Amino acid sequence: MNRGRKRRLMAEINVVPYIDVMLVLLIIFMITAPLLTQGITVDLPDVGAEPLDPELLSENEPLVVSIDREGLVYLNVGGDPDDPIDEQTLLTRVAAVVRQAPETPVLVKSDQAASVGQFARAMVLLRQAGAESIGMITDPLEVADVP
Repeated sequence: MNRGRKRRLMAEINVVPYIDVMLVLLIIFMITAPLLTQGITVDLPDVGAEPLDPELLSENEPLVVSIDREGLVYLNVGGDPDDPIDEQTLLTRVAAVVRQAPETPVLVKSDQAASVGQFARAMVLLRQAGAESIGMITDPLEVADVP
């Protein structure tokens, strides 16, 4: 009889499978992270504007209208975001999104070399589509640039 002798449990965890999974996830994230930055390359103007409220952007994915240096217009919703769209398509797509979710933030990202007329035309189309509040994406001023 083994009354005085107790059995000890083995409390070891094999962590090798967890390390393998973490390495695979790390590789996947390293490959996909550059692909997540979609959109058109735009040279944004440098202005001292306040950043947008992060809660506003976390609740709804914003509509981003991009205007490149040639004046071509792009939209991050519907179709390929790297293909330019015409004014009627912009009006239709934005109206559909705003009608479905009126609280969706609408932002304009315009190249500083684009004409003011193209920017103004995009703003008018967004208003016609029903966008109540329209913001502009800019680059922040460098500390040395502030007077």
